[in-house]
Amino acid sequence: MDFILQNIWLVLLALFSGFMLIWPSIGGRLSGVKQVGPQEAVMLFNHEDALVLDVREESEWRDGHIPKAKHIPLRQLKDRMKDLEKHKDKPIVAVCRSGNRSAHACRLLRQSGFERVHNLAGGMLAWEQAGLPKEK
Repeated sequence: MDFILQNIWLVLLALFSGFMLIWPSIGGRLSGVKQVGPQEAVMLFNHEDALVLDVREESEWRDGHIPKAKHIPLRQLKDRMKDLEKHKDKPIVAVCRSGNRSAHACRLLRQSGFERVHNLAGGMLAWEQAGLPKEK
């Protein structure tokens, strides 16, 4: 107990660091959005006809994207929700560069009534690291 009191800032820093490490997995669960890795995303595409929703900017999209992905930049997503209505009963896998913007897109989709929403954990960086195909 004396150690904790004498090193309170060190203890608080350690607790905060630990919390920040586990927050990404907790945050996704609290929002109802499931994080999927590249292989799990491929299984959703192949077995459940999932839609890939790429929310990156136009220049990122032109550099390469997942084959058959639908491109709607995040800043346009609210205004273009009607473009996704026919996919409401299918799984949707949102993707961006690293998984942050797509997580936000997943929350917007959930708020609009889409139930089967998934975030590609690690985004295109993880997709490329897994050696999966891209098209331009």
